[in-house]
Amino acid sequence: MAEEKTRYSDEELAEFKEIILQKLDKARKDYELLKSSIRNDSHGTDDTSPTFKVLEEGAATLSKEESGKLAQRQLKFIQHLEAALVRIENKTYGVCRETGKLISKERLRVVPHATLSIDAKNNQK
Repeated sequence: MAEEKTRYSDEELAEFKEIILQKLDKARKDYELLKSSIRNDSHGTDDTSPTFKVLEEGAATLSKEESGKLAQRQLKFIQHLEAALVRIENKTYGVCRETGKLISKERLRVVPHATLSIDAKNNQK
């Protein structure tokens, strides 16, 4: 009877690390774009009618709020990816925190910062 693996091999961890680093790079770029869109607020409405200006400023405020929420979510995603890198270094990456079993490679390739197996995730509902 084959013994069940309790952790991923160094080669497998290296593959996951590469996936995470690529996602982390993109996530950081997206986060910077969101931050710069929040800071840049000049829309050039100084020479337009007061009514239009109020509408334009309202839309800009709403857009800033949405961008702020997206930036917060992006930052949280970056933190999860960075935590996954720490787990790779500790060789605990890919181990479900509920069951202690390995999370499937397929799941980790799609959600590389996952800490729960599909079964454990479904049991949370």
